[in-house]
Amino acid sequence: VQLQASGGGLVQTGGSLRLSCAASGLRPSNSVMGWFRQTPGKEREFVAAVWRSGAPHYATSVKGRFTISRDKARNTVDLQMNSLKPEDTAVYYCAADSRLILSSIATPSEYDYWGQGTQVTVSS
Repeated sequence: VQLQASGGGLVQTGGSLRLSCAASGLRPSNSVMGWFRQTPGKEREFVAAVWRSGAPHYATSVKGRFTISRDKARNTVDLQMNSLKPEDTAVYYCAADSRLILSSIATPSEYDYWGQGTQVTVSS
């Protein structure tokens, strides 16, 4: 299984970015797919995830601004990020797990597979 995250970059406060995670070796539609982020010296933080059913789950800090979605044709899971803030600056990682049930969709250790990360920088 390989996950390849892309779409990061530099954007001003209030701007938008769309991250994409291309999966090979699994189908996002049959997996729990998540996005996490990490800044230096801090633990990896949950951002958003989508259950196998398609139901999304968001961290409070991004609810209403970020949208997670799956694209069956492209075999990707995307994260549309709007109204970006400087505190959204981080390396963003996509993650996947093929089990039917996770104890916690927001816990990094629940996921078996990780992408390499893409940097998102929001300037003030």
